[in-house]
Amino acid sequence: MTSLQCSSSPSSISNSSPRPSQPSLLVFSGGTAFNGVVEELKKLTTSVAHVLPVSDDGGSTAEIVRVLGGPAVGDIRSRCLRLSDQSSAEALAVRRLLGHRLPLDPQDSKSQWYDIVGGEHSLWKGVSRPYSETIRAFLVYFQNEILRRPNESFCFSNGSIGNFFFAGARIFFQSLDAAIFLFSRVSDIPAESLVLPVISTNDRLTLGCELWDGTIIRGQNEISHPTSGTMQPIDKGCSSVPALPSRIKRVFYMSNEGGNSLHEVFPMVNASVLDRLSNVDCIVYAMGSLFTSVCPSLVLRGIGEIISSRNCPKVLLLNGTHDRETNGFSASGFVTSITDALNRKYGDTDSCLENFGPEKGLDYSQSPSSWL
Repeated sequence: MTSLQCSSSPSSISNSSPRPSQPSLLVFSGGTAFNGVVEELKKLTTSVAHVLPVSDDGGSTAEIVRVLGGPAVGDIRSRCLRLSDQSSAEALAVRRLLGHRLPLDPQDSKSQWYDIVGGEHSLWKGVSRPYSETIRAFLVYFQNEILRRPNESFCFSNGSIGNFFFAGARIFFQSLDAAIFLFSRVSDIPAESLVLPVISTNDRLTLGCELWDGTIIRGQNEISHPTSGTMQPIDKGCSSVPALPSRIKRVFYMSNEGGNSLHEVFPMVNASVLDRLSNVDCIVYAMGSLFTSVCPSLVLRGIGEIISSRNCPKVLLLNGTHDRETNGFSASGFVTSITDALNRKYGDTDSCLENFGPEKGLDYSQSPSSWL
């Protein structure tokens, strides 16, 4: 990692004035695990493109998708909040508001939501009128979209105010990219820090996986941390959920009505992701849920092609513990799964790549970053 050192000191980092010598990174991750690294990463560089999946179907995100449709925004909201400005009292107030979750009790959550959308909750304290009017406008729009669907009863339990704001903006603009732009400006994210959905769409996306025993599992939540439809906070530890009957062979995208591999679909990757991937100084595969946070970005056509052509550092950050998706994995197992995803080794034979990887005799004593 010595090639990524900067001559500037951490204290020279500024939201408004990026350092000319800072390296550029692209990070493939989900919305939770890598958040703990973001603050430390700012000391090295703020020129980071965060690439996130939009296929989450758990928690309050699932309720938004169920009633209003569209892509999942929870992971994107989570990363935007972590990148948001904290340098002033108002910035912290905005962050508290957009990071707030409603109570688990359905009645308490609905009551608190009405206080927030009505501008009467204490969370608005410290948020100036221009900010509050902007944020409230999209919360009101979100509420109006719910009311326009009288046949659907929306559950606010454990709902994220940031998710509601994001969903309202996306529906209003009919653009996920526009919603991200608005959220980034409201939360004052550094201009050189990008949060990119790996697929830019207004449609719902469903993730599926195929196990080595042939089983097909539909839905990211069912793959990673089945919750039986509850709105309880998620614990992804492998001890908290039943083990998979077999290891995961591959992940893929499915049609909304599909239930097996015959319903596989091939969404187009976000062109902005390919552009950044072609030009960054370093590519990072972050820690997190390997098959439901990282691999959904890697299996898209165009990703593996560009990565295989790049002669730049490629870094894998391993998890500190196993989870349901990787129970029993060694470090080399993570590497093999990533290279298989990038090469699209399993599935549609017409889209498979034949790049050199650890399964073809690579020396495992080498640095993992040289394999990917």
